[in-house]
Amino acid sequence: MLINVHPVNPQPRLIKQIVDCLKSGGIIVYPTDTIYGLGCDIFQPAAIEKICQLKNLNPLKAQLSFICKDLSHLSDFTKNIDTPLFRTLKSHLPGPFTFILPASKQVPKLLQTKKSTIGIRIPNNEICKQILEALGNPIISTSLPGEFVEDYTDPEIIQQNIGNKVDLIVDGGIGGTEPSTIVDCSTDDWQVIRQGLGQFEA
Repeated sequence: MLINVHPVNPQPRLIKQIVDCLKSGGIIVYPTDTIYGLGCDIFQPAAIEKICQLKNLNPLKAQLSFICKDLSHLSDFTKNIDTPLFRTLKSHLPGPFTFILPASKQVPKLLQTKKSTIGIRIPNNEICKQILEALGNPIISTSLPGEFVEDYTDPEIIQQNIGNKVDLIVDGGIGGTEPSTIVDCSTDDWQVIRQGLGQFEA
């Protein structure tokens, strides 16, 4: 099912519909400040497993990211965040970055990788922000399957490709073509491990 949500002033009734879907274990496709993401509520294990099946991933090796509404969720799911790292996160977020950070024990068991790290994103996207605000906790983020740019930027093409495998496609207009920049901050030696839309400055 595809729903059109206004990118600047998202309709509250549609945000509620999306959140109800997430809370009931649904899988959604949603806009971010980069490309469209595939996600679910982090506290719905069956939905996480479905996403991994859809992408042929092992949940324990998948390194799925969390989309958070702001930095307040950091202390819930990460540890060892010192002042310089917090300042760096604060200066880059919200924005087109995924930061790999040490995971805390509060990360759902299904998502605890052997490396004990977690990817955190805070997209600068109004639809995303309002979904997270209404939900009250992070959602999973992973990229959409597809070979062509349209497969992860055009909601109508996404609907044709995987509409029968997800519960809701949130159409917030044509998405970006570049993914987020991934920065590994899980050790003292911070490294850009994927250059995407964001320009990282330590």
